[in-house]
This record gives sequence, structure tokens and C-alpha cells, in this order.
Amino acid sequence: MSTYTPKNILITGAAGFIASHVANRLVRTYPDYKIVVLDKLDYCSNLKNLNPSRSSPNFKFVKGDIGSADLVNYLLITENIDTIMHFAAQTHVDNSFGNSFEFTKNNIYGTHVLLEACKVTRQIRRFIHVSTDEVYGETEEDAVVGNHEASQLLPTNPYSATKAGAEMLVMAYGRSYGLPVITTRGNNVYGTNQFPEKLIPKFILLAMRGEPLPIHGDGSNVRSYLYCEDVAEAFEVVLHKGEVGHVYNIGTKKERRVIDVARDVCKLFNRDPEASIKFVENRPFNDQRYFLDDEKLKGLGWAERTTWEEGLKKTMEWYTSNPEWWGDVSGALLPHPRMLMMPGGTERVVDVPENVQSDSPHAAVNPSQFRKVVSAPKSNGSANKPSFKFLIYGKTGWIGGLLGQICEKQGIQYEYGKGRMEDRAQIVADIQKIKPTHVFNAAGVTGRPNVDWCESHRAETIRTNVAGTLTLADVCRESGILMINFATGCIFEYDDAHPEGSGIGFKEEDTPNFTGSFYSKTKAMVEELLKEFDNVCTLRVRMPISSDLNNPRNFVTKISRYDKVVNIPNSMTILDELLPISIEMAKRNLKGIWNFTNPGVVSHNEVLELYKEYINPEFKWKNFTLEEQARVIVAPRSNNELDTSKLKKEFPELLSIKESLIKYVFAPNKKV
Repeated sequence: MSTYTPKNILITGAAGFIASHVANRLVRTYPDYKIVVLDKLDYCSNLKNLNPSRSSPNFKFVKGDIGSADLVNYLLITENIDTIMHFAAQTHVDNSFGNSFEFTKNNIYGTHVLLEACKVTRQIRRFIHVSTDEVYGETEEDAVVGNHEASQLLPTNPYSATKAGAEMLVMAYGRSYGLPVITTRGNNVYGTNQFPEKLIPKFILLAMRGEPLPIHGDGSNVRSYLYCEDVAEAFEVVLHKGEVGHVYNIGTKKERRVIDVARDVCKLFNRDPEASIKFVENRPFNDQRYFLDDEKLKGLGWAERTTWEEGLKKTMEWYTSNPEWWGDVSGALLPHPRMLMMPGGTERVVDVPENVQSDSPHAAVNPSQFRKVVSAPKSNGSANKPSFKFLIYGKTGWIGGLLGQICEKQGIQYEYGKGRMEDRAQIVADIQKIKPTHVFNAAGVTGRPNVDWCESHRAETIRTNVAGTLTLADVCRESGILMINFATGCIFEYDDAHPEGSGIGFKEEDTPNFTGSFYSKTKAMVEELLKEFDNVCTLRVRMPISSDLNNPRNFVTKISRYDKVVNIPNSMTILDELLPISIEMAKRNLKGIWNFTNPGVVSHNEVLELYKEYINPEFKWKNFTLEEQARVIVAPRSNNELDTSKLKKEFPELLSIKESLIKYVFAPNKKV
């Protein structure tokens, strides 16, 4: 079996549901591939779906329409595109009954523009066209063998008809012009980030709101469902192993009636199905069953991995953690949400990644321009407001100041708190005046110039680190606001279960074992108490480092000025990479305790070796032991490794500590 290796991939519609999972997977797995994303940011697209890729050097987002021939030709040439994965389409069947011309324009004309650009530029080595199982039409109820790739196409609704029409164009360009085309036809896909006009996210959001779950007709219609990550893997396999000129079904033989899906969702939310399910008017035509033969794709090595129960639970957990991901979706939750397709609309503000290009083929957006206004559907005649407003405590602190700078770059509204955190009335006044969506606590006493100060200023340390933090958390709880709390990982020290150099780190649920300094005692104390608050996200920071090597609080700056240093591997936090992630964690409404460091450990000597390599080749230093260090400090210091697997799972693009040090700290400051 031959294997294809692309270089520069254009993915259309990748701010949408399925394509965003594919794009993020390819960006993460294949750093040598350049991934260019083209999306016009329609109502069912969201740039937040691409957050895992936004900081990656091999990723670029372009806002634009596949119907623009000038733009498509320009991109293929200037980005040297050799591979296209064409996902962009209008896909919701309900909408196609109410606004079918929009489906013809996007699904057929848009595909035709892409194909013509490929013909003209003559540089495309793979064109993967993403179609649907609905082009086969309805499968007989008693059929035991699913539709195979050579089955006749018999679409039954305007959506599937436009997808079948697009397939015919793809096939024609393959035969007439030798375009290396591959077509996929997939079952229903579900999972995280899906716009809630589709069945499963709609049911989940309605269940979260305590509202009825509407079922078209009697609910006996049968569908097959694949989890989004399994589908992303399928496209990865097709990209590398698919044969030109072939069609591949992406499916599963595990079928479910719509009414059974509703019952499973009710079960997850402990709701009575009989009281929760509401039968509504059926579609003009509703295929009873789609059934695919998926053996051909399995022959390439792909297999479904996620069980229905596991996938549904993951999806439910994501939507309950991210209820505001799509903003106001009340129109999408209607039984027949056709009005979402009407043209025109108001404006909404979206966060745009650094590597964003406009839809003009002549001018790229300035990388510092993090906000971009795009069209969005009307919602009851009023414009949607910007989604977030942050209240930040710790204006004069290092992290608090950097948070404000990030908000400025990303175009997020923010204000600094004026009240003293231990004064409840002042905190309440701040929140009532500013009306934030989230509160960031970056205030705290770490000592002047270091934690030794806390040993002789215990009352002041308690007042801020304990009383102030708990007061702020409680006021936020009463106001229904999530608080992002910057804590410390200096509450652990290497022990027999977590020996130095073993790679076994302390996990979020582990009990702190370091009480050497009063500072660490207060931080461990307040972390334990904050577990009683369900509105707090605690981020354990360690030995923070930034690209500002003139900042005396920077760990690199500190040790480069010491006469002697110990040499012990530790977990550390690269603020340039992790503080933007803290903003994203707020947007995702993540809660609980998180080890907020880069994966892995780095020793003092390794940091200084990099300093010598990149900054000052004449730099020299000496080491001393912990015993020798103890003679010149008041309080012992914490040394440990934190397990970051939880954070890495949520943000797969997170770099290891050594990679991050080079990328964000030393390379930008290189003087050698």
C-alpha cells in the first residue's frame, strides 16, 4: 500500500465541527505539514474550535469564502498548496427545506470554484472531497448489508441533493482533467464543539436547561453515530493511504433510533424520558435509515475506537463545562430551526488568532490585530455583545500586569479591581460596577524580595493569601462567577513516592507535603479550603519565567544574578505560553485544580547553559548544595515535579519545558 505525504494542506470549513477536529489533529501530529484553514465564519463556525492550533507555527487561518475564485486561486499559489481537504458546506437538513438556494450556492458552486482553481494551478496532488451518507438515500429497513461505495446515489432532500451534485463535479474533474480526487461519505458525527442545531448537542443543551427534547415524527428513524475523534482519525488515514479516484465510506454498523438517543441523554441527566420527550411535526421527508458498508476503509487500517456510551458521556461533559461556547443558541434549539439560514444579520465580535489573514488576496491582517468583526445572524433584532469581560486583581503584580496585556491583544474587555480583597464590601462594589463574566485573582504575597519576607510578616501574608483569596472566591460564588486563581506548586517536595529524576510527578489530587516556608503553608491552606467552592479554577504556578529577562521576578533573571545556585530539576511555568492558556481556560469555564507548568522538568544548570548559549557566552556560575544554600536563606525552598497530564490532555499543543524555554524565552532574546 503506497503512502502519500502532503506538504501544504488547505482545509476548507475548518472553523466548523468535523474539520476543526481534523485540522487540530494534523497540526498537532504533523509539525512538518503546513495547515492553511479557509472559513467564512458562518453561523455554525467558531474560531474557538481552532484554539488548540492557534499558537502553532505550522497553522494559518484565512477568513474568506470558497465561492471567491480570486481568493482561492491566490491561496493555492501563494501558500503552494498541494493538498485540499474540502469540508466547507451547509449541512443541516432542516435548513435546506427552508433555504435550499443557499445550499446550492455553497455546496455546488463553492466546490466548482475549488475544482476550477485546482485545474488552473495544476499543483494539487490530492483533492479530498467530504460528502455524506445521505447521498445514498434511504436504506431499506430489513437490509443487512449497508450501502457500499459503488451503490447508486438517490438523495431525498435538498441538502443531500447538493452534496450528490458536488460529487458529480468532483468525479467529472477527476476524469476530464486528471485531478487526483478522493471522496468520503460519512455517517452522523457527534462530539465536542458541534453547533447545537444537530440532534445530540441540541438534546444535551435542552436537557441542561430542563426543557423538553423534541423528536421529529415518532422517533423510529435509525441513524449511525461516530465520535468526532474517530472521524478525525479516519480522515488522517484517507489522507495518507487513500487511493486516487476512490470513494471511502466512514461509518459504523452500530445503529440507534432517534428516540433511543433521547432516552440515553435523559439517562445521563437523570431525567424521566416519558416526561422529557416531546414529539413534534416531522420533516417534509425524513429518511428512515442510513446504513453503510465500512469495510473498504477498515482495509486501510482504520477502526472505530470510541464506544457510544463513552463518546456520549464525553460530549455531555464538554457541553456542561462550556455552555456559552456558541453564545445565544435559542434559535438553534427550536424543533425546526430554519431561520438561522436567512441572509444578513448583525455583527458579533470573535477572537482571531495571531496568524489570521483577511479575505482580501492582497493584504494580510496585522498579527497584532486580534479582533475581527464578522457577520452573524440576527437574534431577536438585537446585536450580540462581546462574550467576555474580565475583572483582574493584582494590577501591580507581574502576572496581573501580563494578563492585562494579553486581554489588550485579544480584544477582551477587562478592568482591574480597585477594592482590597480582604474587604468584602469593596469586592462586592467592584463586581456590581464592572459586571464581569470572569474574575482573575493574580494578587498575593510572595515576599519582598523573596519568600523569606513572609517568615517575619505572617499576619500580612495571611491577610492576602488566605483571607483575601477566600473572600474573593465567596463573593464570586454568590454572584455566579468563575474565579481563576493563580496559586503555587511550591507546596510539594520530592519524596519516596516521587523521587527526583523519576519522572513521577505530583498530581492535582495529591496532598501537599512541603511546609518548609510560611508562604507555602498559607498557599496549601487556602488551596484546601478552595476545594469547597465549585466556582474556582486553581492554577499551580512554579518558578515563573517570561521572555522579559530584565524583570527581577523572572526565575532566569534571578539565578543569572546569583553567585551560586543549586542544581535540582524542577517543574516551571513559561508565562508567555501558559498565561494565554489561562485566558482560554476561563473561556472554557474549566474548574478545579490544575498543575499549571510546562510538561517535564529542567534543572538550574540546564537553564543557565541555555542562557550561556543564547545570551552571554562568557557567563559562568558555581553550584552549591542544599545544605550550603540553607545557610544563606531563612526558609527552605520547594523542589518538585508536577504531573501535567491533565493540562496536556486539555491543551495538546502545550510544549515541554525545554522546548518552551527555547521558543518563548531564549530564541527571542538571542544575542550570540
